[in-house]
Amino acid sequence: MPFGNNPVVPKKKRISVEFLVTQLREKVRMQVQACAAPGACMQRYLTEADLHRPGLALTGYTHLYAWERVQILGNTECEYLANLPEEEQKKAFGYLTAFDIPVMFVTHGNNLPPALLQMAEDGKIPVFTTHMETVKFMYMLRDFLEDQFALQTIVHGAMVDVYGIGVLITGKAGIGKSEIALDLVERGHRLVADDVVTLTKKNNVLMAAATDMNKHFMEVRGLGIIDIMSMFGIRAVRYQKRLEVLLELYLWDELTEVDRTGLDKKRESLLDVSVPIIRLPITPGKNITVIAEVIAMNYLLNNYGYDSAKAFQERIKTRIAQKKKTGNSDPRRAVDYFEGDVE
Repeated sequence: MPFGNNPVVPKKKRISVEFLVTQLREKVRMQVQACAAPGACMQRYLTEADLHRPGLALTGYTHLYAWERVQILGNTECEYLANLPEEEQKKAFGYLTAFDIPVMFVTHGNNLPPALLQMAEDGKIPVFTTHMETVKFMYMLRDFLEDQFALQTIVHGAMVDVYGIGVLITGKAGIGKSEIALDLVERGHRLVADDVVTLTKKNNVLMAAATDMNKHFMEVRGLGIIDIMSMFGIRAVRYQKRLEVLLELYLWDELTEVDRTGLDKKRESLLDVSVPIIRLPITPGKNITVIAEVIAMNYLLNNYGYDSAKAFQERIKTRIAQKKKTGNSDPRRAVDYFEGDVE
């Protein structure tokens, strides 16, 4: 395992409802309006990304009520309450307000009766409304919360966007990771992070980014710290990139077994996400930058359904079958006729 034993921790352990609402308005660009107890938002906190629709709790069954989650009241819940007499409405809504709920969102343009909003106000439970459809609202809200509570860790390496493929270059200290990343940037690719790379697991995808301290900066041994964005421009950097390929560099050893065909696809598990890994031996004269570009292009080819190693294997199998059939094992030229192209 070349990535060390850095701890895996949540990005955040909790967020306030005030922070949630502000980010939904400013970052996610949702239109949400406060209906009750907006002043209690600073004292209300969320600790998980899961959401809850309290339909069953409104009927009085609260044995398994997940009250600590964000509560979503959509068409079903609002229609149920609207069809109850006023006293029954209060009784049903009281099953919810008996708990220390962090926040409620009423979706699809629905509105709660004033008496129920007063119950939320008295219980200091923030209530917000939105015209967004329930399913869409829950999808966007869950995506934001999953990002806030996502697991993350730190690895040592250089993260580069090569032809749109996120390549994390790893290896022991001093092997040349930063120099390769610098060469890739000079060739038009984009630096994500150097030396310290944060990996965040979101929706079973690993997103790589720099820390707030080292973004855009790179250390080149013997030269020192350089600012990639100031030197190469905004085109040379990006804030985040999905991790798609691991490139592990190691010093050549004649006793080390090296993959020669690429048929044996190796993978590494990071935060329980399986990522393809290429283990590349370093020898004098090797152009690792070009190899890194080829790795990215080969990954693209594989995604489009073409595997060059398997294609070559099939060609060998076909030739062996022809040899068995004809008995002719002489190698043939790739071109049958040179068309007079003689130098």
